[in-house]
Amino acid sequence: MSDTTSTGSGAATPTRRQLIVGLVRYGMFIALALWLVAMSLASEYFLTPTNILNVMRQAAPVIIIGVGMTFVMATAGIDLSVGSTVALVSVLTAGWLALGLPAWVVLPLVLAVGAAVGMANGFIITLGVPAFVVTLAGLTSIRGFAFVYSDGYATPITDPVMIWIGRGDILGVNTPFAISIAVAVLGWFLLNRTRFGLHALATGGREEAARVMGLAINRIKILVYAMTGALAALAGIVVSARLSNGSPNSGVMLELEVIAATVLGGTSLFGGRATIAGTVVGALLIYFVRNGLNLLGVNPYWVQVVTGIILVVAVLMNTVLNQKVESWARAAGEDES
Repeated sequence: MSDTTSTGSGAATPTRRQLIVGLVRYGMFIALALWLVAMSLASEYFLTPTNILNVMRQAAPVIIIGVGMTFVMATAGIDLSVGSTVALVSVLTAGWLALGLPAWVVLPLVLAVGAAVGMANGFIITLGVPAFVVTLAGLTSIRGFAFVYSDGYATPITDPVMIWIGRGDILGVNTPFAISIAVAVLGWFLLNRTRFGLHALATGGREEAARVMGLAINRIKILVYAMTGALAALAGIVVSARLSNGSPNSGVMLELEVIAATVLGGTSLFGGRATIAGTVVGALLIYFVRNGLNLLGVNPYWVQVVTGIILVVAVLMNTVLNQKVESWARAAGEDES
């Protein structure tokens, strides 16, 4: 009689538990699929190749930086300076190209600048200063350097290599998105198949336990911030190439979009849990939602409101609902055993 009651209600069967946990854990993937279907029915222009490629090109910088931000958040950190790093790299790239330096010299140099900025952030954080404070200071000071270097003016970019990076394509896929996918694949490999990724997750999960285990916590933090700075520099190259100019105003508020995409994808704000695939989906969801609302003629200010609401819902799912559902599933499993 008791067996019939427990299985008949189906309230705590393993299959149902797995389904509910999966719906919460992969909610953003489902949301993206549903949005694509809904918008394809609402607008005839939404699923056209031109529109899809345009959205992918716009999302590319967020995906690129988001890979680095995923590692930073895996260690329970945050980097608010990435948008300003994009601006600094943008003006340096345009300025050095204007001086006559070839692209094959300029590009490695600005990538090194981005890595150095990130490394400096990481080093100061290891001294005990909160990551929020360090990178918030970087957000203002780094963009200040960009304005000082450029005198507040945008510099045009005509180098053919840069034009190809911003507007070319690789096997029919626009170059910015192809670069972002290559970065995402490499980031996935590092996070899931290397000791570096495992150690980053361990650092964010329980830092003191990781330290007792003998992990080089300070080195890990410096490396993840250096990587994020280098990826922000790469995104700065892509943005400058796409717009064909280097501007100190590049990347304004970009750090918030990156954080939103990373959190939307399921990476924990408190460290220990991260997903590169989720970050990619989070970035695409933000830009497809924005693009769809624009195609429907929604006021741009309301588009910003909707984006903010999506972020709040994502954080709610990430920090509250996800934990409650997983705790419920574990408790139900223990009761069954």
